[in-house]
Order: sequence, then C-alpha cells, then structure tokens
Amino acid sequence: MPTLILVRHGRSTANTAGLLAGWTPGVALDERGAQQAAALPGRLAALPLSEVVTSPLQRCQETVQPLLDARPELRAHTDERIGEAHYGDWSGRKLAELRDEPLMEVVQAHPSAAAFPGGESMRAMQTRAAEAVREWNARVERDHGSDAVYLMCSHGDIIKSLVADALGLHLDLFQRISVEPCSITAIRYTRLRPFLVRLGDTGDLASLAPREEPPSGDAPVGGGAGAP
Repeated sequence: MPTLILVRHGRSTANTAGLLAGWTPGVALDERGAQQAAALPGRLAALPLSEVVTSPLQRCQETVQPLLDARPELRAHTDERIGEAHYGDWSGRKLAELRDEPLMEVVQAHPSAAAFPGGESMRAMQTRAAEAVREWNARVERDHGSDAVYLMCSHGDIIKSLVADALGLHLDLFQRISVEPCSITAIRYTRLRPFLVRLGDTGDLASLAPREEPPSGDAPVGGGAGAP
C-alpha cells in the first residue's frame, strides 16, 4: 500500500494572532508561513509524488501552491474530510480565552468525549479523516501501484488524529503528539499495519530550543504556531 506524506499547513495569521481558526474564511499564511511553503518543493524533491490532496481551507491551498508550481504534472484534489476540525462556536476565538472554558479540560484530558458547541466531536473528526486516508490509499494504489507516494496537506489536530490511528493509540492519547507548522509526517501503509516513519519533521531543531515562557502542559488546540 502507498506511503502517505502528511504536511501541516504553514504558519497562518491565526496562529500568530493566537486564534482558533477552524473553518473561519480568509485565514492565510503569514510571512513566515509563505517562506515555509516556498521551501516545501526542495524538501520533497527526492520524492516521486503521485497525487496531492489538500484541505479546502485557504492556508492549506497556499501551502501546496509552490509545490504545484514546481511540479506542473501534479494536480491538487480537494477533500473536505481532511479539513480542520469544526470548532463551532469556538471558531475565531482567542485561545487564551478558551483556556478558562470547562470543555478545554475535556479536550486536553479526554478528547474522545469532547464535542465543540455548534461544531463536531473529536471522535467524528478522527473518523472522517481516517476514512479519507483509507479511501485515498486504495485509489492511489489502484492508479499508481503499491509503492506509490502521495501527499496530503491538512491541519494539526487532523494529522495528530491520523498518527494516533496509525499507531493504534486511543484518541485520548493524541494530545501527546506534536506537529509544527509545515512539518512533514510520513506513514507507510501495508496490508497488515501502518508504520510511522517520520513525525513532525521540520528539517531543523529550532522548536527544541528553550523559550522565554516555559511551555504549558496543555496541548495547543488547532496545532499551535510552532517555534518563535
């Protein structure tokens, strides 16, 4: 079965503003995010990509555009099932404000029980994304062979949930996974089991450097803004 390259979108204007974007329209890459996207073709140059699948949201579309420009033979397919979690009434709100919401404790400690007001549950988010991957695996294998490599550009919580699915982790443990903006995660699928072969690879170690403010023990909902 194919190898899936998961790319989280580059850093967005919502990331730097500390907002939970969700499906809010008009959220673009910021200057650093555009630089991250521009570097993506070089980082992926050695991979014979057969397909590109992307979330319909602007920040993902902008992230894959330099890759599509560099490889005109590739065409991007849009799949809403790998779009961001539907955060409902939380969409567009400041993450600092959301920390005081009682639901945030559930999102952190027991996400399989979390459902966003006016939105979807985290279980539904993971289910739709995993179903999309399984369908694309079959399609890519049918059209390009079992050793094909393809790319999906998606969002932090979606990618974390797909990693948990691949590792057989309960969704309640997925907050232990971290993926930076424009990081690359690779999962090789086989008939018997998936293999996680890269996780959150940004090509540098900047995110490991000490920060002025100690990192919180909470996982950043939506994925966070990455290294400063």
